[in-house]
Amino acid sequence: MNNDVVRTWMIRWLLALAAFHVLVGGLLPWIASSEAFDLYHAGVTGAFWPADAPGQARRMQAWWLSLFGPTVLLMALWMIALIHLADRLRQARIWLWLAAGLLLWAPQDMLVSLRAGYWPHVWIDLLALAAMLPPLLWLWRHDRAAALAGKQA
Repeated sequence: MNNDVVRTWMIRWLLALAAFHVLVGGLLPWIASSEAFDLYHAGVTGAFWPADAPGQARRMQAWWLSLFGPTVLLMALWMIALIHLADRLRQARIWLWLAAGLLLWAPQDMLVSLRAGYWPHVWIDLLALAAMLPPLLWLWRHDRAAALAGKQA
């Protein structure tokens, strides 16, 4: 498979991941209080209250999760915009900025979860890094090499 075909598929993959984040971010305010999140809420409250959590804890947690949804949605829309710009302009540095954003976000996000002793968030962050970082770095190297080759010609 030639590099242009790989590039196209990497971009489609990143757009699919960003679209998934838009979907999740848009749904969180609507579903964070639902029974589908009972196990999640029990895990988080268990990290803070080894015995029974106060009655208000789940409601507050659902509120925070609902509040987090629009932030995820917005960041995903920005990611889609940056992917389109990097694709159209073939600017390697945009891929690098996206990768840098992930590398700044993930350790901090993981640290917050580790401080609370809640490992599922750490695994989700690692999964996100594994899904997004390799394509971004590949696209950076590919577009950078193409730009350097164009300057030498």
